[in-house]
Amino acid sequence: MTQASLVISPVNGKRDFNAFIDCAYRLNASDPHWVPPLRREMVEILTPGKNPFHDHAEMQLFLARRGKDVVGRISAHIDFLALEQPPEQGLGPGTGNWGMFEAADEETAHALIATAEDWLRAKGMTRVVAPLSLSVWEEPGLLVKGFDHDPTVMMGHHSPLYQGWIEALAYTKATSMLTYELDITREFPPLVQRIVASGERNKRIRVRQVELKEFKREADIVIQLVNDAWSKNWGFVPFTEREAKYAGEHMKPLIREDLNMIAELDGEPVAFMLTWSNINEVLKPFNGRLLPFNWIKLLSWMRKPRTRTMRVPLMGVRKDLQNSRLASQLAFMMIEFIRRNAVAHYGADRGEIGWILEDNQGMVAIADAIDSTVNREYRVYQKPL
Repeated sequence: MTQASLVISPVNGKRDFNAFIDCAYRLNASDPHWVPPLRREMVEILTPGKNPFHDHAEMQLFLARRGKDVVGRISAHIDFLALEQPPEQGLGPGTGNWGMFEAADEETAHALIATAEDWLRAKGMTRVVAPLSLSVWEEPGLLVKGFDHDPTVMMGHHSPLYQGWIEALAYTKATSMLTYELDITREFPPLVQRIVASGERNKRIRVRQVELKEFKREADIVIQLVNDAWSKNWGFVPFTEREAKYAGEHMKPLIREDLNMIAELDGEPVAFMLTWSNINEVLKPFNGRLLPFNWIKLLSWMRKPRTRTMRVPLMGVRKDLQNSRLASQLAFMMIEFIRRNAVAHYGADRGEIGWILEDNQGMVAIADAIDSTVNREYRVYQKPL
């Protein structure tokens, strides 16, 4: 029997959209470490008017079919705020993206990527940076190390075959983002303990828990610090006001006061660290669905989360303090206070810090100082069009 030919077509209508969502669940079903995201969240991420990323972006979704079978998917998109960023920071004028990539085989992968490239060229793009799914703040990069364990909350997981398929198309590394893991039941090395103790004695420094009753105030502080602290980082695109509100609303159910810290110097917020219980540990068996009864399990867990792993997704120190001893001291203090609470209050024994840009020497040094090791690497690629 002759195999049906491969056809790539734009997503058109609800049936295609649902097939685009479902594709990832089918193609990854046999991977024991893939954690199915909630389908309703995937729908929201891809829907203009719901995800504020689309306020400043243009996107086209594509499906790959052989006969009636969906064998792959990809998004092609342009972030107009990213086009305004300095080229030396990785994005900038003429740079488009693709993401949401899944493929059953190499032929499908190459056809999907070529289709995304053609769409970006037709829109005037001269370069592609990928994969980004969709924003640099959501799931950037392709997993190239760490296939042997489950991802934590809001981390991607991909087939190990994808790296070779992408690199065969003349894509080269733009940057890598690392995650570090550590045993948080162990005290940090003596040098770190002395630095923390010195900070605790310093009357100019106050490291405090966030206050959920003042959530808007706290969220505003974090967003302002993110937009300042990360402004020179590779791939930086500032949060808009709507994105800040959207992120705050979505993060709030994961926020526990004793796991999230703001550091003040002379009464002014200068640093922050967010930590989330790894909700993937409870979501994994749901297969992306809350109905009929999974929502009860999720609600019960969220009322009193117990988790093995804690993830630090975001931290930052005000730009004018970076590369100083004080910046490291504040980071060590926040990490230590959160470590104590994670073990004592949530039964956690493992921490994961990331993403950390591979060239972020300050954060890499901090990760090394607390005896953590790289457990996952996400690679972002680039290619001229």
